Amino acid sequence: MERAPGVVEKVAALLRALSAAESGTTTTALAAATAQPRATTHRLLASLAAEGLADRDAQTGRWFLGPEAYVLGRAAAARYDLTHEARTSVHRLAKETGESAFFSVRRGDEVVVLLREDGDFPIRSHVLYESARFPLAAVSGGLAILAHLSPRELDAYFERNDLVAAWGRQHAESAVRRRLAAARRTGWSVNPGLVVEGSWGMAAAVFDKAGRPEWALTLTGVDHRFRPDRQPVLGRLLLEEAHRLSRLA
Repeated sequence: MERAPGVVEKVAALLRALSAAESGTTTTALAAATAQPRATTHRLLASLAAEGLADRDAQTGRWFLGPEAYVLGRAAAARYDLTHEARTSVHRLAKETGESAFFSVRRGDEVVVLLREDGDFPIRSHVLYESARFPLAAVSGGLAILAHLSPRELDAYFERNDLVAAWGRQHAESAVRRRLAAARRTGWSVNPGLVVEGSWGMAAAVFDKAGRPEWALTLTGVDHRFRPDRQPVLGRLLLEEAHRLSRLA
């Protein structure tokens, strides 16, 4: 029997939903996003606001992360954040390839985009953007991370997550496992336009000091820029930068 989420899980879900809403969001939208009753959502938001973890615009009524969330994030950054070092890698990837480059971090069963820089190629993919969240199995950055989890962790991930209803049959477990096997062979993952048709992505995992895949570097662009003969070139560039960041973690 599945355990009902406790208060900590409910609060964590609200904070994650707030972090994904750059322009703010409503109580009703947050209730829907976290699958919680509106009354419960409102009560928890009021408690978070009292602690400075949420903030409500007095004119629009929209909710945002509060100032205390920034303070906590700054405190955690010293241990977990590679963003400063990653800016160099993201810049270099965008400049050398002409594509859009990204740095993302794993958060539970999701991947969150932290950095983006566009290259000089005029046609771009806009699937990824800073603060965007996706299931690990849905995008190339998440696939790169999943490919380096242990078999037990991977089995547990698929037990918790079924992407077919929301993302289509191309995200069935068997299809994802085939993409993960390919990523292990090459060292980089490929998402061949499965989120938005014609928008491709490639990624490589970045590891922490314990050898855990906690971040990813990604390149995205239109399909003809990721043709088979160019993928090894892009993949090697991703791996070079990923290895550099892993040494700094």
